[in-house]
Amino acid sequence: MESNNSVSVCVVGLGYVGLPLAVEFARSGHDVIGFDVDPTKIETLRSGTDPTGDVGDEAVQNFDIEFATDETAIERAEYVLIAVPTPVDDLKNPDLKYVESAGKTVGRNITAGTTVVLESTVYPGATREKLAPALEEASGLTVGEDIFVGYSPERMVPGDEEHGLRNVVKIVSGQNDEVLDDVASLYKDIIDAGVHPAPEIEVAEAAKCIENIQRDLNIALVNELAIACDKLDLNTQAVLDAAGTKWNFHNYRPGLVGGHCIPVDPFFMIYELERNGFTPQLIEGAREVNEYVPHHVADLVLRGLNDCGKVPRESSILVLGLAYKPEVGDVRTSPIGGTIRKLESYGADIVGFDPHAPVEVVRDEFDIDVQEELSVEDFDAIVLATPHQSLLEFDYTTASSVMADNPLMVDVDGTLDGESLDDCGFEYMRL
Repeated sequence: MESNNSVSVCVVGLGYVGLPLAVEFARSGHDVIGFDVDPTKIETLRSGTDPTGDVGDEAVQNFDIEFATDETAIERAEYVLIAVPTPVDDLKNPDLKYVESAGKTVGRNITAGTTVVLESTVYPGATREKLAPALEEASGLTVGEDIFVGYSPERMVPGDEEHGLRNVVKIVSGQNDEVLDDVASLYKDIIDAGVHPAPEIEVAEAAKCIENIQRDLNIALVNELAIACDKLDLNTQAVLDAAGTKWNFHNYRPGLVGGHCIPVDPFFMIYELERNGFTPQLIEGAREVNEYVPHHVADLVLRGLNDCGKVPRESSILVLGLAYKPEVGDVRTSPIGGTIRKLESYGADIVGFDPHAPVEVVRDEFDIDVQEELSVEDFDAIVLATPHQSLLEFDYTTASSVMADNPLMVDVDGTLDGESLDDCGFEYMRL
């Protein structure tokens, strides 16, 4: 669908958030510049290859996008959308250096009348506090008079077509009503699900944090339940199945919590709240529970090895699925790393396999041996950490016959048929 009013849009940062934005604005008939500081990424995109694997090579090839590392290309844009990483540092405080750097790059090349919209997750107030001053310092222009800012947090789910960019309601905001209307009109061109105008930038910033804090809290509850059931020798899933017969019971399952949103976004809100004199104990407590789960998984493996008559320092363990979520290849912030480190501290030999993540990337991230082709032969244990579909379809019944005697299966998410695995000789465990 082409827009009746084509405008020039520059997307700064062409990762899992920025590249889909660039593609969808190009699909809608706008003049699109995709800017990134990584020359390798730009060369890959210019060759017609999607380095994220999310929008697909065909989309990169078929839509007219100018991919640039020359920052002067930003000068032509009427709208600049910034989609750069916003991690936390070693002390779990927001690290907004990429936002500030992008703001200065844009500022050096911005022209009067341009609107800059931040898509990255930040704490409430950061757009005005960090991005706006960076733009002003580098441009010599005044935000609110010469140039304008808005905030529209990314909400799509990488690898999930049902919840892609066009299919999820987009929160939009601006520094005043006129900018809000302008930003809303811009995004309406690419969002089929519609836009939700937030009354203030800070409301939109807080909403993004709260979305993932809510999920973190709910998952932490069932994760703590799983740990409690383990201590009480109860079947966690049986407890959840029984409780789930009530009409208003929320269906969450225990598991590892990784990625770039749920484990990170709570710290943005914690940071800003503590700066304002309040410590959110519930939010902090949920993070503590979910950060402990990888260690609990390791404890399950160690206990399972013991039940199978094995000792860790003489055991080989195959970890299946190292990406942070199913059907993606991104291993950054994957929580299974905590499990691997604890098992290695007991002397276990760890080997990994992931059908979506490049072998070299997995090896560098976790510092373990990595298989190029899946083989379970002679392993003492399997840990199914990330249930990619191909791993769920693997023939574990036959696999048990070529593994070491009394093999162990730790199915973290409980996605396999435990009874069948028990019947074919596995010691089966799950959260």
